[in-house]
Amino acid sequence: MKFSEILNLFRQGKSTAKSHMKNLIEMAAADGNFDEVEYQLLQRIAKRNGISNGQLKSIRNNPDTVPFEIPEDKLERFSQLYDLVHMMVIDNDVHGEEKKLCNLFAIKFGYPKERIEEIVSTIQSNIDNGNDHEDTLQRVEWMLIS
Repeated sequence: MKFSEILNLFRQGKSTAKSHMKNLIEMAAADGNFDEVEYQLLQRIAKRNGISNGQLKSIRNNPDTVPFEIPEDKLERFSQLYDLVHMMVIDNDVHGEEKKLCNLFAIKFGYPKERIEEIVSTIQSNIDNGNDHEDTLQRVEWMLIS
């Protein structure tokens, strides 16, 4: 792989990560209350994705400058959906608007429309039960093939 291809993958990953942060901010704000526990989760996910606090603040203050991007990688799409569901449930108060938004993201990520509620519910249950990302991924993959 050429250096320019590697650099392009890095840029794409970074822009997809910024889009993900924007989506998480939208999810956190969907119920009209962006509280501390949601902000702490956002910071942890940003750090994991190589997004600095300054970049996160910029995304939060200027969301229109960040275009929506769908990750090309299936695993990354699942990881982003998992994070969105986690953001939805982190404050122990799932608002109807958050649920609608989460379902919309799942559809945009290419999950089968007729299985969205089941997929989001499975991810939510796994998070509530303390199951990790990998276990949740396996359950969702199994669900999709059965």
